[in-house]
Amino acid sequence: MATQSRTAVIAGSGSGLSASLARLLSREGFTVALAARNVEKLSGLCAETGARAYSCDVCDEGEVAALFDQLDHDMGPPDVAIFNAGARARGPIAELDVADVARAVITSAMGGFHVGQQAARRMLPRGHGAI
Repeated sequence: MATQSRTAVIAGSGSGLSASLARLLSREGFTVALAARNVEKLSGLCAETGARAYSCDVCDEGEVAALFDQLDHDMGPPDVAIFNAGARARGPIAELDVADVARAVITSAMGGFHVGQQAARRMLPRGHGAI
């Protein structure tokens, strides 16, 4: 994976695909930021990859804006932004709580929008980046 980009943020980090991407990007020489609601769960991955952990609820537009402002300060605007946060309501549909379903929908739809919008606002003026 040859690239000129050097900074990446992964929102919804910690395990599975996000962890694999953090390892790959770190091996490729990226400075990696991992963002999650629970930063404690990122400590092992950060130790392994050299990534930095940031607390962020992607459903909160203000928190996402603050995250990207902090990234600008700490490592410069990201060249790559990956949204991999997800939530799901568990259980039989007849027993699901509407609030749990709403949280899952908001996390997937609005979280991706907030991260993509903040990334685009930094990438477009520079003429490059990948979301």
